[in-house]
Amino acid sequence: MINIAQDTIFKLHPIDTRKIRSDIASLLIRDEEVVAAFKTVRDQMIFTTHRIITTDSVGVTGVKKTYSSLPYTRIQYYGIETPGLVELVPESALMVTFASGYTARFEFRGSTDILELSRVISEYIL
Repeated sequence: MINIAQDTIFKLHPIDTRKIRSDIASLLIRDEEVVAAFKTVRDQMIFTTHRIITTDSVGVTGVKKTYSSLPYTRIQYYGIETPGLVELVPESALMVTFASGYTARFEFRGSTDILELSRVISEYIL
């Protein structure tokens, strides 16, 4: 479950950006583009050129959803952890602290270009 109201570690797997939920497109503003997309079992996390959008499927059926938007402009600090050289399944991490004091750690499994995510965030906070 992705719940940004709690300090949680999210274990995310990369997905093709064409496989994001179709309703995400209605949340995007003009000139906002999807950079990367990830999922847990039922939930998704989308990195755009302006923010991080999360979708949290609620309940047994997962029909009800909660959407959250974390704008890069509210990030105070972030750090990354790159994968090791001999890991069978590469793992990387992104730690983000927002101006509100909320801190989140996102753990990525599989081939994730953590340096590219870092660059996108840097463009908006530096």
